[in-house]
Amino acid sequence: MNSNKLTAAFCLALAISLLATGLLYAWGFWGHKRINRMAVFTLPSELMGFYKANIDFIEEHAVDPDKRRYASKNEAPRHYIDVDHYGDYPFDSLPMYWKDAVAKYTEDTLMAYGIVPWHVNRALGWLTDAFRKKDYERILQVSADLGHYIGDAHVPLHCTKNYNGQLTNQHGIHGFWESRIPELNGDNYDYFIGKAEVIEKPQEKIWQVVKESFAAKDSVLDFERELNKRFPSDKKYAFEQRGAQTMRVYSKEYAKEYDKMLNGMVERRMRQSIIAVGSFWVTAWYNAGQPNLKGIEKVVMSEEMKKQLEEEDKMWRTGKIENAHGHSDE
Repeated sequence: MNSNKLTAAFCLALAISLLATGLLYAWGFWGHKRINRMAVFTLPSELMGFYKANIDFIEEHAVDPDKRRYASKNEAPRHYIDVDHYGDYPFDSLPMYWKDAVAKYTEDTLMAYGIVPWHVNRALGWLTDAFRKKDYERILQVSADLGHYIGDAHVPLHCTKNYNGQLTNQHGIHGFWESRIPELNGDNYDYFIGKAEVIEKPQEKIWQVVKESFAAKDSVLDFERELNKRFPSDKKYAFEQRGAQTMRVYSKEYAKEYDKMLNGMVERRMRQSIIAVGSFWVTAWYNAGQPNLKGIEKVVMSEEMKKQLEEEDKMWRTGKIENAHGHSDE
């Protein structure tokens, strides 16, 4: 084999390797940023001005929790819950509240299989406290983080042990559902979704979100398996340039057919994420006594906060590739 053929073969192998070891973030960076940005427009007038003045921060830092996985060993479990570890449909036996869950399963077990519904409630408490203290910097940081975790809870593959189809020979479906399809279609989604409202029972609300995600996981997996059987194998993938790299991705044709089979599920879950994020923000503000934020302009982050965010970004850019469950794909 001549040098040109060797080079071509190496590039092809590298591209396939990059697909297999790609970053598997819920909703992808694009999706998380879009969810947080659009959630701002669901807010009541009492909050709209403050959040709009700082919308760039809310959007840009929607992905900080994914970056933070490289700075904190406890971060990864906050993004998911392997519901099926506890049984085929264990919601009647899974404790809704953290202390009860720890007493029943131990904290080590909960951390091993994900804590997203419990952590959303914890972050809601942090945001409520920040509103109560009128700590504007903290309000923005926790709002961005909370939006991320709520978005994660809306993803069916974040609620199952088979989070990347690795148990059913569907490796890569994680990024396909929550990154590839939104990136292809998201600009055409309907983002007119009404106004955020105070949630009377937020812990019940986030568990309902998880139940709905878990209920959808079989469709996510079964439809892709069915499509794979009848779709021409040479049309399933395509190659696209991503920066300096050539990546093998699911083809637009395959993604279009899969999205059609799902009957708009990805768009629905994104829309539901947006209104839920806005509603949790409003709930924290309401529970804090509805502090007056009118007239507050763009918040300038402290040097300490800037340093923290820069360090997280640096660790993410130089860290090992991990998927959303925190396991190495290498």
